[in-house]
Amino acid sequence: MAIFIVVMLVYWIRLFQLQILDERYTLDAQSNAIRHKVQYPGRGLILDRNGQILVYNEAVYDLMVVPGQVRVDSMDWNKLADLLEIDSLGARERYAKARSYSRYAPSVFEKQISKEVYGRLQEYMYQFPGFYVQSRSLRRYPKPIAAHVLGDVGEVSQEELKAAPFYKPGDYIGKSGLEKYYEEVLRGKKGVKVVMVDVLNREKGSYKDGMYDSLAQQGETLYTTLDADLQAYAEDLMQGKRGSVVAIEPGTGEVLALVSAPTYDPNLLVGRVRSRNYGNLMKDSQKPLFNRALMSYYPPGSIFKLPQALIGLQEGVISPYTGFPCDKSLIGCHEHPDAESLSEGIRMSCNPYFYQVFKRIIQQGKVPNIFEDSRIGLARWDEYMRSFGLGTRLAIDLLDVKGGYIPDTAFYDRFYGRKRWAFSTIYSLSIGQGEVSLVPLQMANLAAVMANRGYYVTPHLVRAVGDEGLGSGGDTVRHYALVDRRYFDPVVKGMYEAVHLPRGTARRAELPGVVVCGKTGTSENPHGEDHAVFIGFAPMDRPRIAVSVFLENSGFGGTWAAPLGSLLIERYLNGKVERKELESQVRGFTIFERDAEGRIIGPPAH
Repeated sequence: MAIFIVVMLVYWIRLFQLQILDERYTLDAQSNAIRHKVQYPGRGLILDRNGQILVYNEAVYDLMVVPGQVRVDSMDWNKLADLLEIDSLGARERYAKARSYSRYAPSVFEKQISKEVYGRLQEYMYQFPGFYVQSRSLRRYPKPIAAHVLGDVGEVSQEELKAAPFYKPGDYIGKSGLEKYYEEVLRGKKGVKVVMVDVLNREKGSYKDGMYDSLAQQGETLYTTLDADLQAYAEDLMQGKRGSVVAIEPGTGEVLALVSAPTYDPNLLVGRVRSRNYGNLMKDSQKPLFNRALMSYYPPGSIFKLPQALIGLQEGVISPYTGFPCDKSLIGCHEHPDAESLSEGIRMSCNPYFYQVFKRIIQQGKVPNIFEDSRIGLARWDEYMRSFGLGTRLAIDLLDVKGGYIPDTAFYDRFYGRKRWAFSTIYSLSIGQGEVSLVPLQMANLAAVMANRGYYVTPHLVRAVGDEGLGSGGDTVRHYALVDRRYFDPVVKGMYEAVHLPRGTARRAELPGVVVCGKTGTSENPHGEDHAVFIGFAPMDRPRIAVSVFLENSGFGGTWAAPLGSLLIERYLNGKVERKELESQVRGFTIFERDAEGRIIGPPAH
């Protein structure tokens, strides 16, 4: 009897708890289902250095399906397809795919529904049990600029799902650019909202007054170093051209503009059209998706004479007053008088002059054997070059950055044999040809080293993360070249003369009212017309901007690269461009054009 009474008491207590104290079963009786809706956070905004919005979010909607709740026999697939503007067969296939994934877990049935489609669909949602709408956001770009910097967002792949349990099928993730590099701070934190749904598939409010809800946390804002106006202007000047433009604030390493041309409108890779547009961009013969500023290896040409001069001064093999005749029997050169000083050699960009400088650096007679002597000289030369940030990857806050190539003794030992090469084998390095190659970012960084008279701060694109300013993607440590500051003055003097004095190769970079220092180069191209190079900075004292311009298939660096760089400097320092005729000339110079069907007219990209 006691056992019977105890059992009955247990049952009565449990029934009292379920029927009186616990409301879950009452609610389940009144509601058909309780739905857990993921609350997707808005990705963090991306702003330029002046607070202009570069990337923001726009609301869209996903139609979700829970296959186990769908009444397949009475389902009007045709009507659902018409509302979504898809075919009914495709609707059935999507349902089958979702069912094969899970009968009970929600899947995306149709993603990124527009506000108009969402408005029509809401009126008939009660006819489609098992379906519900979930809001999310897409990226939008108010200015169609900086596609290679900002990057894009796309649906998470299977490999990414395996690597990061944070994501679920149908989620979105940064695929390139800053969107990918700063994914963890941009994505925010998901929330969840538990809602009650009636038998007509209509939401009836929060479950338990939101007791089990959690709020989504928006991603952090990125405050970039870009100047949106300068970036847009640089992209405008680069239309119809191939190459790159990089502008850096020398003292801080902040990247003011980074352009790879041809570029594309970042809005093309947003939403439901992303896949189609990505395929079209991939097929484009001009390779607009390829980031030339960070990934293209180019011979630097005569801009390489600047570090050669500095190494020669530091090693004591030349002085600012060293002169050499322009002996074309040593190496080819254009017509000009003999250079009687280092600054004249830089101003006229004399190839035989720097042939002699490089020879003195490499073969200093430290040992009798000419081959071993060259190995000793090149090993030391290689250390100097790397201290300028050349031949090494600059840790900018973007992925897929290349480091260029500075050949070392091991390279020539492998290629020729340990005692089979000397200066006479590698003399083309003296003028930035041969085996040496740089990426345009390194060229701009070299200009910053010259502007700073001996150091650089790692180039970076983000000033701060979040309103609290939680650091940036680049360090603020000064990296010093292995050259004393005093040796930069005669080399900078040569850059000044190249722009401002007769026979200067960069005369077209001259800017009234601003003292510009620059150096041009012509990068040999085995596939056709040579490439044009220009690096420079301004003003000469207290520099505020350092630039590199690389134009493929454009010939001599002083013809188009120098004036383009000068226009960028004018726009940044003065806020506007007064030299409209020069601006029109630079805009009018193009390498390729597109016909009415979008086909390329011009030489192919290599």
